[in-house]
Amino acid sequence: MRRVLALLILMAVWPATVAAHGILDRTEPRAGGIVKVSPTQIRLWFTGALEPAYSRVHVFDAAGKRVDLGDAAVDPANHALLLVWVSALPPGSYRVVWRVLSVDSHVTQGQFSFRVAP
Repeated sequence: MRRVLALLILMAVWPATVAAHGILDRTEPRAGGIVKVSPTQIRLWFTGALEPAYSRVHVFDAAGKRVDLGDAAVDPANHALLLVWVSALPPGSYRVVWRVLSVDSHVTQGQFSFRVAP
């Protein structure tokens, strides 16, 4: 009986635990996408709330030069949204590299690219 009860509790808790991790959900500009106008801000939405002090994002041009303004921040109104501002980006390819710590203490990291059309 105890095993059955323990299994039921585990099954009830497991989905909530998995969903809390800071897994990248979507981006703006879209990962792999092409934009006609340079964005002023890069936005990354995650599946769970992030720890602001330990979450970061950087943007690099095709030559590997960092082009973000160095002001990455978790949105105070939405703790699952990580933002960084960029100056006007000339046409070309850009790589966004991120590393976040979710409030459940899991670290995730990754990267994606987008292009600004001529």
